[in-house]
Amino acid sequence: QLKLVNPSQYRFEHLVTQMKWRLQEGRGEAVYQIGVEDNGLLVGLSEEEMRASLKTLRRMAEKVGADITVLREREVDYDSDVPRKITEVLVRKVPDNQQFLDLRVAVLGNVDSGKSTLLGVLTQGELDNGRGRARLNLFRHLHEIQSGRTSSISFEILGFNSKGEVVNYSDSRTAEEICESSSKMITFIDLAGHHKYLKTTIFGLTSYCPDFAMLVVSANTGIAGTTREHLGLAMALKVPFFIVVSKVDLCSKATVERTVKQLERILKQPGCNKLPLLVNSDDDAVTAAQQFAQSPNITPIFTLSSVSGENLDLLKVFLNILPPLTNSKEQEELMQQLTEFQVDEIYTVPEVGTVVGGTLSSGICREGENLVVGPTDDGKFLRLKVCSIQRNRSACRVLRAGQAATLALGPFDRSLLRKGMVMVSPEMNPTICSVFEAEIVLLFHATTFRKGFQVTVHVGNVRQTAIVEKIHGKDKLRTGEKAVVCFRFIKHPEYLKIGAKLLFREGVTKGIGHVTDLQAITTKENGLEESLGPGHLSF
Repeated sequence: QLKLVNPSQYRFEHLVTQMKWRLQEGRGEAVYQIGVEDNGLLVGLSEEEMRASLKTLRRMAEKVGADITVLREREVDYDSDVPRKITEVLVRKVPDNQQFLDLRVAVLGNVDSGKSTLLGVLTQGELDNGRGRARLNLFRHLHEIQSGRTSSISFEILGFNSKGEVVNYSDSRTAEEICESSSKMITFIDLAGHHKYLKTTIFGLTSYCPDFAMLVVSANTGIAGTTREHLGLAMALKVPFFIVVSKVDLCSKATVERTVKQLERILKQPGCNKLPLLVNSDDDAVTAAQQFAQSPNITPIFTLSSVSGENLDLLKVFLNILPPLTNSKEQEELMQQLTEFQVDEIYTVPEVGTVVGGTLSSGICREGENLVVGPTDDGKFLRLKVCSIQRNRSACRVLRAGQAATLALGPFDRSLLRKGMVMVSPEMNPTICSVFEAEIVLLFHATTFRKGFQVTVHVGNVRQTAIVEKIHGKDKLRTGEKAVVCFRFIKHPEYLKIGAKLLFREGVTKGIGHVTDLQAITTKENGLEESLGPGHLSF
């Protein structure tokens, strides 16, 4: 917008309608640049015009129920004696009916690079003591506390209110309070860095569908251990990532610079083909967030410390402005499809019964809805009812496509469920298969990859061992070669979709690709079974 000085009533209404539309497009967020002509010419406004324009913008925001925060101002050289400025303003709508923006960020990096500590500092609001105090609240198991190593996937939330201020656990808030007062939520998926837990890390990246990944590199060790592998995983799954160099309080400036140079060199290699952007100021952080969302080739790099708190604010500014990748139109298209929920975790909660956690990949799920879950070991789907839904630990009536949540299933027998199942609406008639074909690229293999080889296949939330039945057009594959391969699951059929991304591994063997063809087993023959508690099956 160029300027918004004292608009007429008609023009004001028009601007408000435009703002509503912009907020809807950006799922509750929009950035206005004031003092820029429609063709992108940086004209700038004088002090007085700027004040009047911001006042109008405030009025417009109040009208649609949003808040505004000034992101940055800069002076422009334009032929005039008066100093002229352009201002960037973030408009964010106060959430009605819990519709906060939800971004999922997976946290990757080598063991001991400071992933859990960084999340502890961001979400608890107090700095670390240098010996790992900040991460204690993130661990889920006793052995993790004793060894200081994450072995499971844990979730942490960080909220931003509509004014862009951080809402976290600092004032002894509960998770529900954070959800209530935030208009934007960042869910961090804390993954394991140790090589031993690689399958858990891959599962976290494939099944929880993160929007972004944050690769944490420790400044004093540089790129070591699993760092390259995690970088490769993020690139193979096409998850846009940014890099955080942690522990800068431990080493000299020269060491930090060396680590950053090392990262830049790797990012510019032909395989990565990324454009590193080092963030040193608030201005850089704003630019990084906007550029990062527009072009996936840009990789912002932050250098910070969880102990001294240096540059921690820059990361918060970046996360606050980071826009979601999908716009509202794509989400609405997904919501109009039939319901499909991926099961990632299964719990038994006292007095609630069986609870499943996961992501709704399409459609809408409401409390009290009847769905079918499967496939079981013999390829059947069982009926069940959703008793209640929780999202980020607070109750929620309706779940929309792309959101993660936990669903309570009441007295449903837990032993019938496993990770990798899907819950779909009964009229969907889901296709399940044991044999499928995929176009793959072999990333690394010690010898040759041939028929009869067994690998662990990851497709979304499905993880199972499969045997190579046939390689089309070739007898064997070597590192770096492409082919269409036919796989067979060894235990039970799974629900797959054509076009789904696929990762497989076995020891040092690794490959990526996508599913091209399924040999479907029709569920009509299997029939739907009703589960009447353990041991009773009736048709």
